[in-house]
Amino acid sequence: MSDELTKATTAPTPARVQELAGSIDLADPGTILRFGAEAQNRAAAAADAMLGAARNPATGEAGEALSGLLDTLRGFDVTKLSEKPGLVGRLLGRGQKQVTTIMHRYETVRGQIEAIGDKLDGHRTHLLEDVERLERLYLATLDWFHALAEHIAAGETVLARTDNEVIPAALREAESAPGTLAAQRLADLRGARDELDRRVHDLRLTRQVAMQSLPALRLIQENDKALAAKIHSVLANTVPLWRTQLAQALAIQRMRDAGAAVRSATDLTNKLLTANAETLRAANAEARTELERGVFDLDAVKQANAALVATLEDTLRIAAEGRATRQNATKELALAEQQIRKALTDTRDARLHGG
Repeated sequence: MSDELTKATTAPTPARVQELAGSIDLADPGTILRFGAEAQNRAAAAADAMLGAARNPATGEAGEALSGLLDTLRGFDVTKLSEKPGLVGRLLGRGQKQVTTIMHRYETVRGQIEAIGDKLDGHRTHLLEDVERLERLYLATLDWFHALAEHIAAGETVLARTDNEVIPAALREAESAPGTLAAQRLADLRGARDELDRRVHDLRLTRQVAMQSLPALRLIQENDKALAAKIHSVLANTVPLWRTQLAQALAIQRMRDAGAAVRSATDLTNKLLTANAETLRAANAEARTELERGVFDLDAVKQANAALVATLEDTLRIAAEGRATRQNATKELALAEQQIRKALTDTRDARLHGG
């Protein structure tokens, strides 16, 4: 912008200055009143354009929408997923519930962000259009500034010629011919000269306004460009980064859940290994105990031996009792046989004697 201001303050084109100076006729007050009027009228147009740019509602709406988007992103804190849940949280399954809650909230917030993003993209388009309009207005204001500078140079040229040539000549004419209209012509000439001087002064003030408009236009333009760039940065960087952060947080949470599942499986495996080892130890001890006992226990052998001895004793006792019984039976049978024989003998003798 400093280079443009330097160009704006360079000397006007001599040919154009001479052309404008030729349009001034001190004998015709209308030429003085009209001198630079067209260039000054551009001031009103430039002022209206600057006021419209400064009061552009798109800029304020874009700023509000951008602030709303950033507040929405800040309000959706995905970093809590990275916090390791405590013992109670793990027991209650809070990690998975938190992921589900975050995903539900993400679906809601995503819609809000997309709506705000579409609105911001529209604002960005309007801002870029404003930047182009402001550029055209800046160039027009620069041309306006040059035009004022040319009018001022032309007026100063006429004033210098009037002061150095025209008024001295009229003064000499009035002094050489007193009592004629030359004095009145001198007075009119001086009045027209002063009117032109005031007109040139007004043009200088207008040129100052034009010079002040140039940096003001650039400032508004730079603000619009900065806001448009900020909107682009948020839409191109902040929102995708936020989504990436959410994806990473969810991936970390799922990785943590997977780690917990692997840890549980490992704990179960270790528990099973320990239980199997204890079972093997108990079974091995029982088996080795049985193996080391031998075929028969000593107590069982003793008990069996005692039972065998008792059995033999019982056998001998029963055999002895049997022999005694048989002997008694033999005696009884012999006695019975004798009794039968005697009875038979007695019966036979009785028949013989009786018969």
